[in-house]
Amino acid sequence: QSIASTLHYIHNDSDLSTNSSFSPEEERKSKVQDVVPQALLDQYLSMTDPSRAQTVDTEIAKHCAYSLPGVALTLGRQNWHCLKDTYETLASDMQWKVRRTLAFSIHELAVILGDQLTAGDLVPVFNGFLKDLDEVRIGVLKHLHDFLKLLHVDKRREYLYQLQEFLVTDNSRNWRFRAELAEQLILLLDLYSARDIYDYLRPIAFSLCADKVSSVRWISYKLVSEMVKKLYLAPTPTFVIDLMNELVEKFCRCHKWSGRQTFVFICQTISEDDCLPMDQFA
Repeated sequence: QSIASTLHYIHNDSDLSTNSSFSPEEERKSKVQDVVPQALLDQYLSMTDPSRAQTVDTEIAKHCAYSLPGVALTLGRQNWHCLKDTYETLASDMQWKVRRTLAFSIHELAVILGDQLTAGDLVPVFNGFLKDLDEVRIGVLKHLHDFLKLLHVDKRREYLYQLQEFLVTDNSRNWRFRAELAEQLILLLDLYSARDIYDYLRPIAFSLCADKVSSVRWISYKLVSEMVKKLYLAPTPTFVIDLMNELVEKFCRCHKWSGRQTFVFICQTISEDDCLPMDQFA
């Protein structure tokens, strides 16, 4: 009972609260299920009690976060109501390692919960992780495509405006972050229309092509060539023509040798991967 009231208190204290009118008795009932022995689930839920975590083991919340997708899978989506409060408590834990653990598995949890619960309960947490420390953000970035592909098209489009925020990191030397972004953008080309790719992904790709770190640039050449391929196959031919003209303008005619070198490498990737018919390439 004290566990339930503690969780009730935490839940009421957060902005995510939706059932603040629940009495402690109703709160307890909301955590009842018949898949595993109830005492076992109660024991698991009690481990996220902040007062207990401080006195027993500071790592305990991290272990709870790590096993949460497994618990959710075992209980099934019909019993998500048993875990929802605990998940939100862990997602706002003071320790970044706990939040990082959840960030790395949120895409798996989304598959378990299905699109309705994901849209209602996971998207707000996902949005919070996007604004978190780089150590947490990398978790959602590494599986960005996996998560976004599960959302409805309209919801997915909302993230187009936020993708460029991944270019900014706490530490500019964190080049692996930008390399991961380029890798994810290659996968994301399949989720967006030609217009969205041209309007939103193209500027990010061009920025990554001029990165100071060669590993980031190499992945970005592949990204641009895949973009050329995708836009060439689109019903509207203007996008790929405008893109090619911009490549010539920005890189081929660049006053810096590094820009002209970039143009050569992009051409190499386009021809190697057969992204364009040769007459178009010429």
